[in-house]
Amino acid sequence: CSWSRGLGDVYKRQPLSCPLSDLSTAVPPAGSVPDMKYHRQFKEWQHYFEGADCIDIKTTESKNDLRAFIAAMLSYYPWWVVLLYRIRVLVVHVLGLVKHEAPEELPNLQPEQIPFTPGGKATFFIVRMAKEDIYWFAETPPDKHLKAYFGIVVEPLANGLKRYYVVTIVHYLHWTGPVYFNLIRPFHHLVVSRMARAGACSN
Repeated sequence: CSWSRGLGDVYKRQPLSCPLSDLSTAVPPAGSVPDMKYHRQFKEWQHYFEGADCIDIKTTESKNDLRAFIAAMLSYYPWWVVLLYRIRVLVVHVLGLVKHEAPEELPNLQPEQIPFTPGGKATFFIVRMAKEDIYWFAETPPDKHLKAYFGIVVEPLANGLKRYYVVTIVHYLHWTGPVYFNLIRPFHHLVVSRMARAGACSN
């Protein structure tokens, strides 16, 4: 991976009906941790970054609390995202990866449905570590090609505003890991950016 920016600039040029002052991408070199002073205070989940092959962090601002932000993010399923997941099924088949069952119906989560207890599930994510209105870290289901963590960290700002860091951490486990992730990388940036926007814009 290499450092990259640009998605934030795209969104800054678009008129928005909710605050989204920064939506950027930061992908540091393999095994390194982004230099963010706010993140370094949380020693309990720094080990997720150790030895990572790819780290992606997007930021946005919102007055929503963490539960509402997560619920809106994980309920974001427009038609084109559904189509991308169907295409992913073909990639999984070609590479011989683990096939996970698709949900029978698209999620429409409410804030109170978001689990904060380790082992709890939100859609297909398995909660690993969480603190109310501070952070939420989950893991994708076990796979042979890679291990991935998905986290959301809250930084309080002035006037009730919060800065949200949406974090993806990827560890490759097999040669198919980088092949798979590099195939889906452009779509990953698009989908996660739009999910973050949905989380920020929800009421």
